[in-house]
Amino acid sequence: MSHVLRDEYREYRYGIRDNFVQFSHQLFQVFLVGMTIGMLRTVVPALGESEFGVPKGSFLLLTTFVVAFGFVKGTLNFVAGRLSERIGRQKVLLLGWGAALPIPFLILYAQNWNWIVAATVLLGINQGLTWSMTQTAKLDLTRPDQRGLVIGLNEFSGYVGLAVAGIVTAYMATAFGARQGLLIFGLVVILLAILLTLLWVKDTLGWAKAEGVKHAAGKATGPKPRYPVNIADAPSTWEVFSLMSWRDRRMAAFSQAGLVEKFVDALVWVFYPAFLYQHGLSLANVGWVVGVYGFVWGGSQFFTGKLSDHIGRQKPIVWGMWICGGGVALMLLGQGVAWWSFSAAVTGFGMALLYPNLSAAVSDIAHPNWRGSAIGIYRFWRDLGYGIGALALGIVASWSGAMEESFWFVAAAMFLSGLLVWVWGEETHPRLNPAA
Repeated sequence: MSHVLRDEYREYRYGIRDNFVQFSHQLFQVFLVGMTIGMLRTVVPALGESEFGVPKGSFLLLTTFVVAFGFVKGTLNFVAGRLSERIGRQKVLLLGWGAALPIPFLILYAQNWNWIVAATVLLGINQGLTWSMTQTAKLDLTRPDQRGLVIGLNEFSGYVGLAVAGIVTAYMATAFGARQGLLIFGLVVILLAILLTLLWVKDTLGWAKAEGVKHAAGKATGPKPRYPVNIADAPSTWEVFSLMSWRDRRMAAFSQAGLVEKFVDALVWVFYPAFLYQHGLSLANVGWVVGVYGFVWGGSQFFTGKLSDHIGRQKPIVWGMWICGGGVALMLLGQGVAWWSFSAAVTGFGMALLYPNLSAAVSDIAHPNWRGSAIGIYRFWRDLGYGIGALALGIVASWSGAMEESFWFVAAAMFLSGLLVWVWGEETHPRLNPAA
């Protein structure tokens, strides 16, 4: 049987260079995924009160759309990983783009904030299916020694797309009105993504299966990763979930860090635009400050992912958690566009250190037979952080009567989470810490 499988899969080649065309298509896909979430990042929270009927000072109500997004996206990440191992990566990607089609129309015709919450539920489905698949597909195509670079490039492309969309939609909302501007932008991005997926994106599940066959036949080359040993070769969903969540201390450390770091992104999404707008910045300047965070986060991942292929994953993760939390605290310690842009840049750089390397660490020690599921479950916990974080931010701000207290809450959470990775985690790069 293994001989037949080896013959069936022997044509698959691994590496960015050998799969450059398809790798590039996947990179552009995640750029469009980033643009889709980016269209709701600046205009909607900044104009929640004036355009969509959020009462002044209703912090919990303002956070509801991110709470909904986080719980939905987290769940769909979980579903996407398992589903992609059954029907393939390309079909799941296409399902995600189909879910996004109604979003611009919901914003256009929104009569109250509930319509925005409904739009972000669909956005959560879109992001959970599409972003998971672009990352998983690129990992299928490439070699283990390129994982840091691959995930860095993936997140670089996605978050540059997010930053670009935040700025472009701010100008389009000024020129055409919030609703019409988002309708035009959203339809162009979503329809282009569907067309490209149908015409040029290939399914990469075959590459993952071939890698699993190679491992089973003892043909894998290079240092052996420290795979968890307390799991079956073809594990059930519950086995992978429990392993990622608590049975493997390393995976649990990475999963909780992923969850907590989303507190930062929830803060940037919900309260940064409102905080800056209330301090007198124009909508365009709000877009630029939030855009600095996205550009630095996205751009730096081009280097920080590759850096971890040389120095390992754990150090950049811990440093990133602490630097990111420090950047959040800096927002409250000064005034003006220059200071807030600098603070946003520090936060973005911290995110760039931790973000691709958490995913790379999970990929290092997840067997190819269940890597798609492991990535999906890690991303479930990570993006659940949007919902838990946004809910916590709303409670803290409502309890204190000021959104500034939420900034301090997030900074403290990031420090403690980074400490937990330092204590519970270990280096996962197979070259730097191979299995015996």
